[in-house]
Amino acid sequence: MRSPLHAFPLSAAFAVTIACAGGTDSTPRTIRVEPITVPTGAGAAEPNLSVAADGRVLLSWLEPAADSTVALRLSTRGADGTWSTPAEVIRRSDLFVNWADFPSVVSLADGRLLAHWLQRNGSGKYAYDVRLAESRDGGATWGERVTPHTPGIEAEHGFAALLPTADSGAAMVLLDGGAGIEDAHGPQMHLGYATWGATGGVTSRALLDHKVCDCCQTGIAMTTRGPVVIYRDRTDDGMRDMAVVRHVDGAWTEPKAVHADNWKIDFCPVNGPSISAIGDTVAVTWFAAPGDSARVQVAFSTDAGATFSAPLRIDGGTPTGRVDLELLDGGAALVSWIERTGGDTAQVLARVIRRDGTLEPPAVISASKATRSSGFPRMVRTAGGVLMAWTIPGSPSEVRAALVHVGRP
Repeated sequence: MRSPLHAFPLSAAFAVTIACAGGTDSTPRTIRVEPITVPTGAGAAEPNLSVAADGRVLLSWLEPAADSTVALRLSTRGADGTWSTPAEVIRRSDLFVNWADFPSVVSLADGRLLAHWLQRNGSGKYAYDVRLAESRDGGATWGERVTPHTPGIEAEHGFAALLPTADSGAAMVLLDGGAGIEDAHGPQMHLGYATWGATGGVTSRALLDHKVCDCCQTGIAMTTRGPVVIYRDRTDDGMRDMAVVRHVDGAWTEPKAVHADNWKIDFCPVNGPSISAIGDTVAVTWFAAPGDSARVQVAFSTDAGATFSAPLRIDGGTPTGRVDLELLDGGAALVSWIERTGGDTAQVLARVIRRDGTLEPPAVISASKATRSSGFPRMVRTAGGVLMAWTIPGSPSEVRAALVHVGRP
């Protein structure tokens, strides 16, 4: 029987014993959760995080206005811990607002900002495009809006992940329901890839997988050998396990399963994976429920995603999933997810796992809900710790954040 999870107060910083985050020793360390304020307004939700090359943290989120428009907003956190005055990337009445498919803003290597959001393209419930725009003045103004997939098709396009590249461009992976790909089972969602150039604009597109799960997040990370993409695949008979594709020697590999969970399900679980890489070490985490046995799993690779270790289950027994992950020094990984605690109540949890499979007790980051409105907590590694942001459901909802410090007792 699994040990029960223990709640901790959120009004002040707290600590629990957790695994070593650096080096190769097994010395226990502590995790200290430091709540921090964020410059978001009433009704804010769907936060996302990224880190610039100079160490600044970019926080983006969606925020409604009284006139029924919704804005994608952005603020950056400097080394001194202060947030910039929020900038408005886009405000429209036709943004596609969804608890699981949400925008992002990243900083390119030369300091330009690249944002993506979702915008309706027809009357269908899930007819929407991905749109991109860049800023050359720190977010004060934004340039031409670009569609990275075939435009003008009323279909679902989303669940995008952006990755800045060393050449001041970006790589992007997304789900594309408008490619016109059909098989004996009808139109299929495919996994698309695009690149953003060092001088702006989409410079290339590629098809990575012709049949994937319809509405799970995607992930992309850079290794010393090239990018690795993780996503929920889909077979003709409804198996929806995790797969990876890699860019090797100028070409994309064939999709390869991370592990055969053999989760056969007739609909999309809306519960995508997360990936992180340092050098050729890659860590991935995902949710699966084969045989109605819900679990959050982690696997490691030391060869840039070519092969993965057997997965390790890291949840407390009743996970909702909605995972995120960051590699730490020494090959350990910090993993976050949402765990049910009874009814609709839940907690945002995090724990460290080392490559040798050692697990320490999970830390409670926040009280939460198991409902869709609690969204997907996000985190990024920074010089001051791992910064996390999440949605607190309510009328109105709000965004909260904390710094997670891992260190010696």
